[in-house]
Amino acid sequence: MKLSRHTTQEFAKGIIWGAALLTLGIMLWILFQILRDGLPLLHLNFFLDAPRQMGRTGGIFSTIVGTLALTAVAIVIATPLGVGTAVYLREYTRGESRVNRLVRFGTDCLAGVPSIIFGLFGFVFFVIYLGLGWSILSGGLTLAAMILPTIICTADEAIKAIPHSYKEVSFALGGTRWQTVARVILPNAIPGILTGVLLGVGRSVGETAAVILTAGSSLLVPTSLFSPTRTMAVHFYILAREGISMETAYATGAALILLILLINTAANWLLHRYVRKLEGTAHAQ
Repeated sequence: MKLSRHTTQEFAKGIIWGAALLTLGIMLWILFQILRDGLPLLHLNFFLDAPRQMGRTGGIFSTIVGTLALTAVAIVIATPLGVGTAVYLREYTRGESRVNRLVRFGTDCLAGVPSIIFGLFGFVFFVIYLGLGWSILSGGLTLAAMILPTIICTADEAIKAIPHSYKEVSFALGGTRWQTVARVILPNAIPGILTGVLLGVGRSVGETAAVILTAGSSLLVPTSLFSPTRTMAVHFYILAREGISMETAYATGAALILLILLINTAANWLLHRYVRKLEGTAHAQ
């Protein structure tokens, strides 16, 4: 029996909506399970106290510091490299050149490498060969390599989306290629670039395997880039995996969700404020 076009359309729409709702439902169920058991255990001292008895008691202050420090190092290293690579691919090479194809192929390959492989590479190269030991710097460099493909791809798409007429006007007014990149392309590509950075932050905050192998799992508050540390995700994993304290594990998971939500909310607020300011400047001109 041949279905009509309207029936086929409605059937396809139903499948798409079903897939979307199923994905949303799974996410909400996971969040509900963790927040239901974790939120009642959150209080001010839990955030400000250091872990005691291998994390069985106390708080998560040192893991919060370690998470923020490790993520900051990764973002500071990966963002300029990723944006610079995207600018080079889009503005300084031809679309079908050998260098362009090689860099894009390498980026695609890096994006598909499992995190444990990045961890083994960081352990062998940064921890042992370079002698950095288990430290924030070793973990940050490893995470930077992990999130680099994401930032390159999103920045490349953001630059690609800028109308070609913007560049033509800049060149017509006598601007050099670098002046066009710095004053026309990058300011207009900031929203897309920041999206890639946020994705990188999310992956850095939630990573465990690569962090354990490169940053260690010390419960002490880190005092420098060369100090070992334990992130919140690693703390959650160890508490749950070793059966040390499921209550503290759920509380740590809930705090981790709230931290990611806070970072994303603040970044989106800054992004929308920047976009409004950019649009206001354009209208004034």
